[in-house]
Amino acid sequence: MMSAGRWVGSEMVEIDGSTGEGGGQVLRTALTLSILSAQPFSIQHIRSKRQKPGLMAQHLKAVDAAAAISRAHVEGAYLGSTTLEFHPGALRTGRYQFDIGTAGATSLVLQTIAIPLSFASSASSVIITGGTHVAWSPSYHYLDLQWRYWMLRLGFDLQLTLDQAGFYPQGGGRLTCVIRPAQPTQALQLHQRGALVKLSGISAVAGLDQTIAQRQKRQALGRLGKRYPALLVKTLELPTQSKGTFLLLLAEFESGRGCFCALGERGKPAERVADECVDALEAFIDSGAAIDHFLADQLLLPLALAESPSQVFTSQVTHHLLSNAEVIRKFLPAHIEIQGSIGEPGLVSVTPGLRTGA
Repeated sequence: MMSAGRWVGSEMVEIDGSTGEGGGQVLRTALTLSILSAQPFSIQHIRSKRQKPGLMAQHLKAVDAAAAISRAHVEGAYLGSTTLEFHPGALRTGRYQFDIGTAGATSLVLQTIAIPLSFASSASSVIITGGTHVAWSPSYHYLDLQWRYWMLRLGFDLQLTLDQAGFYPQGGGRLTCVIRPAQPTQALQLHQRGALVKLSGISAVAGLDQTIAQRQKRQALGRLGKRYPALLVKTLELPTQSKGTFLLLLAEFESGRGCFCALGERGKPAERVADECVDALEAFIDSGAAIDHFLADQLLLPLALAESPSQVFTSQVTHHLLSNAEVIRKFLPAHIEIQGSIGEPGLVSVTPGLRTGA
């Protein structure tokens, strides 16, 4: 059983928040690794490349959550702040509840603390309230069907429940995650994906007429049905206090997996929602990659904690991926090599470094 603090260091890690794509992922990765490595960090220029720089509600809640599970001392944690210092303490398991207070992404808060809590000696439960299906973040169903699937493969033990869906702008969604101690983190070798095994989808509405879900489904089947006659898309009506809609498509291969989700919004036809999702899926399939580019970014950190080297073939090299690699290198002695041009398929190689103790 591995524990937090294996890469123990006391020196302050200095991070430029404008690194690469300059978004919130730089901060979230730093929070996760600070707890795991027991290294404090300071970050400047938080989200400096965004239209509204500084900490927004979901970023602030990620800081709050990270501080709560590690008894951290934090300076600069307020809305709009562009600088922050984080000094982690001892990791603490328990029952946690975090309310973002907006439609901010519950998935991103969860991903910040799930890995550190997985290296604790006992289980924790986490309830997060906010947006469960919102733009620029993994939807709850992506988390459950794609991210969690691979985290289980790596040795993590996560159980997810959608208590209530939350869409922009109302929010009010709620997810629950039970996090049990992880096994030693396994490596992944995903150079080739093999043959297509299954193609499936979910067309869902929340607080809206079911005909919208049927239209999304019909459009997706109309575009994909001839090429993939075994495609099955189920319709769902989600419990919610807000209104929203989405279509998710999941392609399962012998050794790979790609998942894509498109969201509805006011004035956006159901058919366009379906088209966006189908376009993304088809681009992934045509790339020949083993995993989608969202997952490549999300798996980079756990692969840097693995017992042996990994290689994964992603459908796109993104600025997000490169930024994440830069932050990981500041905390861990891992060698990360990313071959490929921005926007094109690429091979990600991760070799964990030497560790300083248990």
